[in-house]
Amino acid sequence: MKKVIIYMSLILVFTQMQAQKDFQGMAVYESKTQAPKFEGMRGGNRDITPEMQKNMEERMKKMLEKTFILNFDKSASIYKEEEKLDAPGQQGGGMRVMMNSFMGGGGTFYKDVKTKSYTVDKEFMGKEFLVVDSLPKLNWKLEQETKQIGGYNCYKATAVKEASKTDFRNFRPKNNDDKKPEEKKDEAKKTSGETKTNFEDNFEMPKEIIVTAWYTPEIPVNQGPENYWGLPGLILEINDGRTTILCSKIVLNAKEKAEIKPSKKGKVISQKDYDETVIKKMEEFREMNRGRAGGPPPMMGR
Repeated sequence: MKKVIIYMSLILVFTQMQAQKDFQGMAVYESKTQAPKFEGMRGGNRDITPEMQKNMEERMKKMLEKTFILNFDKSASIYKEEEKLDAPGQQGGGMRVMMNSFMGGGGTFYKDVKTKSYTVDKEFMGKEFLVVDSLPKLNWKLEQETKQIGGYNCYKATAVKEASKTDFRNFRPKNNDDKKPEEKKDEAKKTSGETKTNFEDNFEMPKEIIVTAWYTPEIPVNQGPENYWGLPGLILEINDGRTTILCSKIVLNAKEKAEIKPSKKGKVISQKDYDETVIKKMEEFREMNRGRAGGPPPMMGR
């Protein structure tokens, strides 16, 4: 009888281990970023007209609404934007790839929470990069507040992180109320036409961002969208600055398994070196566009 009990116990343990090994899930996320307001902005040496303002805001809104798929298992995940066909008249091709790099999209984001590392392939200015680095570790503060998302009980967690200088989703109009009198005077000169103003000079990037996450222990994996991880359950919602990423669908243990492996294409580079490359190119764009009389930069359209 003891042999039977031991045998059954071994079978149960093996079955549980196999189930954990084969466990896999898929989550769909809708990402929306609050588009910056262009009212009162200046481009080149002229004001942004209401028609130009409306056109830019509509384009930005479309570019900042994305759908992502997260395939995950117990230790790793792949996060990738769902491909969509360009509507007639919309920007596409190289322009879309470049804007994706600036707006948090493009590439396949692979996370390995065991090794605490990530790999993401990026295309920027016609070159392919493979960013390989350590996962950022946030000091999560677990809150008592709860809510339901898609039938799952979720708990709130908050953290503060340094804003990425290459994630332009967090661009915001400059707040002149915080400026010193001499700074306001200098700004007034620029906007009065005495000095030609570059469009990007109207915006700034915050130094820090407050992150609010909602995670569910009912799906006990250390995963989430983008580079977010480190909570005792799958993250179903993230708000970081101007962007909200919300899970709209979850499928667990589907018959067809996704391949969860990092990409291998592109020049291997650290996140710091990649950011420096992007910033350098943006500075070159900035100098090229500085003083041009055509209004907003080409990426915004007219």
